[in-house]
Amino acid sequence: MHYQKTATGLITALVGAMLAGCGGGGADQQTPANKLLAQGATLADSCAAWVANQVYTAGNCVSYQGKLYTAKWWTQGNVPGTEQWGPWAESGVTPTPTPTPTPPTPTPTPTPPTPTPTPTPPTPTPTPTPIGGREIGSYFAQWGVYGRGYEVADIHTTKTPVNGVQTSVADQLSFINYAFGNVYAKNGGYECDMVTRTETGNESPPPASAGTGGDAFADYQRQPARTVDGKTIPWDAKLTGNFAQLKLLKAAHPNLRVFISLGGWTWSKQFSAAAKTDALRKQLARSCVKQFIAGDLPLQDGRGGPGAAKGVFDGIDIDWEYPGGGGQPYNTVDTVNDKHNFTLLMAEFRAQLDAQGAIDGKRYALTAAIGAGAEKIAQTEPALYSQYMDWVNVMTYDFHGGWENTTNFHSPLYHDPADPATGNLAKYNTHDGISALVAAGMPRNKILLGVPFYGRGWKGVAAGPNGNGLYQATAGGAAGTYEAGIDDYKVLKNKVGTRWYHPATKQLFLLTSGGEWWSYDDESVIGVKMQYMRDQGLRGAFSWELDGDASGALTSEVWKGR
Repeated sequence: MHYQKTATGLITALVGAMLAGCGGGGADQQTPANKLLAQGATLADSCAAWVANQVYTAGNCVSYQGKLYTAKWWTQGNVPGTEQWGPWAESGVTPTPTPTPTPPTPTPTPTPPTPTPTPTPPTPTPTPTPIGGREIGSYFAQWGVYGRGYEVADIHTTKTPVNGVQTSVADQLSFINYAFGNVYAKNGGYECDMVTRTETGNESPPPASAGTGGDAFADYQRQPARTVDGKTIPWDAKLTGNFAQLKLLKAAHPNLRVFISLGGWTWSKQFSAAAKTDALRKQLARSCVKQFIAGDLPLQDGRGGPGAAKGVFDGIDIDWEYPGGGGQPYNTVDTVNDKHNFTLLMAEFRAQLDAQGAIDGKRYALTAAIGAGAEKIAQTEPALYSQYMDWVNVMTYDFHGGWENTTNFHSPLYHDPADPATGNLAKYNTHDGISALVAAGMPRNKILLGVPFYGRGWKGVAAGPNGNGLYQATAGGAAGTYEAGIDDYKVLKNKVGTRWYHPATKQLFLLTSGGEWWSYDDESVIGVKMQYMRDQGLRGAFSWELDGDASGALTSEVWKGR
């Protein structure tokens, strides 16, 4: 399960950040405009003087203060030559022509019309081959910038040793999934949109507004505490917040791709309804591609606008939890038709991404986060929908947690014969989940193994006959830093207690003297899981989520295990 968090003191954070001033930046993009740069002064005849209130689009050429500039994307009011990461690329110097005698004007000879050339579509950029032959990724949580104080810049500046060399965490990832974008009822159907609205889905009972939250402020309007390039963001930038920093992160680490993840545990409300008909699927996919891939963000408080987020995202990750049910009680669900509608939705997203890719000369990725339980896999059609996917991120964690009244493993690699669970729960482990997915038709080279950077725990646990608290009764979820029953690795690694590595499941677990019982992954457990990934011939691994281990040690272990 992928959770959204409601930040404590969000309004205070919003006001404080807005008073601090906002701005943005981004990396130069490979647009048709870049192809003009080599033409230099030969563009002079077609480059009119820049006009402040005129709208320019990609490829438009202007002259300003003796230089030529070409627009990289839509722009209005941005002065050429004043922004390092702005919308204008310098094309050359305006030439000073040498006067020549004017010959007599000859009698014109009729010239046959020149046929209009057939446009040549751009050659799509091939998908980068991940270093080491595997995809290694992680999720960056939108809300982590608040209570956890984890910025995009921290991915860049945090370093761990790899082969004796201090290496940025960003260079130990081939992709980052940005969690999350939401889907809203809009324009008679369902669309991606950007709002800043407190999420009410954690209230009991959930109100009608549950599942409709959002944080556009964190996404592209906030002034971050730290920036990737260490520079102050201009106050009038169209793109700020996490999106601007992700763009800068990609510029600093060219092998890194960033995908927008839609949905999650709290924001999967509208997927079933949006997938019901062909028209609704087209409407949803079109809106999401337009907003996140073409980059057309809603204009809010001076931020956003057409093309503002162009170049931030390299694909879309669908995190529908879950087709056929099993998610939040407020989700729309069609227990009969979700199964095939999920396949049709993936086909539509693939088609829309390919259409945008033909325009941009780039291939955009499509992935999905899926449940690892046999019953979740049975609610989809892996043999069919896999053809549209680059890969799937299998959530091989959250098998057990504080919602149950007996301690059990959160992310076991294998089944424990002594596990008292029955039915589907008896197969809640990584190996059985991967095996079920492969048996259902998912190619191994499209499977990524999930690794949690957090643990799950209980309170009121007695040591029991084996002295370790395993499979014992509980008094509910243990106290956590942010919520009961869950805590980050960076917290759990320092918790005092007795630790065991379970011989069958390969999971680490901990019992404190105060009766807290936790299971989680450390470097040793991750090393075993990476060996499993290699042995099974899987495409790679991903983690939830980066701020769970701000030191980068776990990310490094996943990377080295590829």
